[in-house]
Amino acid sequence: MIMGNIEARLAVKDWQEITKELHDKGFVIVRDVLNEEECDALIAEYDADDTYRKTISMERYRFGLGEYKYFQYPLPELITTMREKVYAEIAPVANQWMQELNIDKKFPATHQAMKELCREHGQEKPTVLILKYGKGGFNTLHQDLYGEIFFPMQMVFMLDQAGQDYTGGEFVITEQIPRAQSKANVLKPDRGDMVIFTTNFRPVKGTKGYYRVNMKHGVSPLHEGNRHSLGIIFHDGLS
Repeated sequence: MIMGNIEARLAVKDWQEITKELHDKGFVIVRDVLNEEECDALIAEYDADDTYRKTISMERYRFGLGEYKYFQYPLPELITTMREKVYAEIAPVANQWMQELNIDKKFPATHQAMKELCREHGQEKPTVLILKYGKGGFNTLHQDLYGEIFFPMQMVFMLDQAGQDYTGGEFVITEQIPRAQSKANVLKPDRGDMVIFTTNFRPVKGTKGYYRVNMKHGVSPLHEGNRHSLGIIFHDGLS
């Protein structure tokens, strides 16, 4: 896969503003990270025989309606680069969250060290995946943990254009606020956009300091068309 200038595209993003929004809201949309050629290449390689380690039918496991495939190591260079570069930018936010919630945990500064931490706990399988939905497809609300060690943020990239390639299929993030009703955030990123969002929980500031809010994510049903997305999770899994 041609990587183009993905490092340069990531480098010029306003990471100060991105990490502030990520800290304050638990998610942020970063526009125009992947170009059209990269999106097309990822979709075209969906049926490749030597790229993936496992295929999951969502309906079989009652996860929704659609299909996804886990990449195997070595990952494509494009994905490895994004995993490493974005991790280094957002790891300080993850550590700030741990401090605000008084959790005795500190995440490594580099993604290589994060992978080594996973390996020490038996988590050696890559969790990067590509997802495909058709008409009626959806993904139930869930969290991508995969083991004892998990990084509190992850990414998803839209590979098709909402309103052109498909309708419906919004990206949904819910927040379970203690002693209150859940809040739903409905996002409509464009093709090539990156969404960084909370994997499990995040701190929210209240009148007596920070409290923990649990979060889940999913995809609403598609009305028409096909929708592909690339999910990049920073921790590896047990299986």
